[in-house]
Amino acid sequence: MPVPVISPHEVQQWKMDGKAFAFLDIREVHEVAVSKLTDFHIPMAFCLSRKDEIPRDIPVVVYCRAGGRSAATVSALMSKYGFTNLQSLEGGITAWCAAFSPEQEVG
Repeated sequence: MPVPVISPHEVQQWKMDGKAFAFLDIREVHEVAVSKLTDFHIPMAFCLSRKDEIPRDIPVVVYCRAGGRSAATVSALMSKYGFTNLQSLEGGITAWCAAFSPEQEVG
């Protein structure tokens, strides 16, 4: 099953449209200390064990540094626990920062 992805520009459009969604950062603590887009943070290693903290009633955009870890996490949560509302941020925070200011508040 292919992992659903969403571009930074699509997420920005959701924000501008007022769409309800969560933005989940799965990077390590030391990475979050450098830059962040949201306060919703569960390190990748804990996403499966803390799955109950992830909303199922609104879209959730999962992101990491470049998109690889978030795609793997979305795939695991979908296949093991039946999540249907997750999308991986294409290119991760790297792509977001290339498109927008890293200090811009999201979600």
